[in-house]
Amino acid sequence: MSVHSPCKAPPSSTSSLSKASLNEQSQVDLELRILEALEIYPLVKLQGIHRHFILYSLMEFMRRSFERNFTSEEVLQLLDRFYNLEMLKPDDEDSEFLSQEEEFCLPQSYFAKEES
Repeated sequence: MSVHSPCKAPPSSTSSLSKASLNEQSQVDLELRILEALEIYPLVKLQGIHRHFILYSLMEFMRRSFERNFTSEEVLQLLDRFYNLEMLKPDDEDSEFLSQEEEFCLPQSYFAKEES
């Protein structure tokens, strides 16, 4: 039997075929894991004050699941496949609230207790 026998596919085509199916399987695994993570870290909290904490938690969940680091952009791209993330953009009211600064001071009742 010859190396160029029509019974055998060339090695390059079989390896590219297996890479394609492996890539599809890994995409499915990624999508399933991100959906599992959303059971723990709700998508609703991906806006406002909690946004960065939830995003970091999702990145950590994915890192532990696949034993490799994920960037915030990768996690957001995965989420964008299922949800319209534009709807989660912070409102103007949120940015106004976060930019307000107040000087901290103890209530007067605290000082009244010390004097007596």
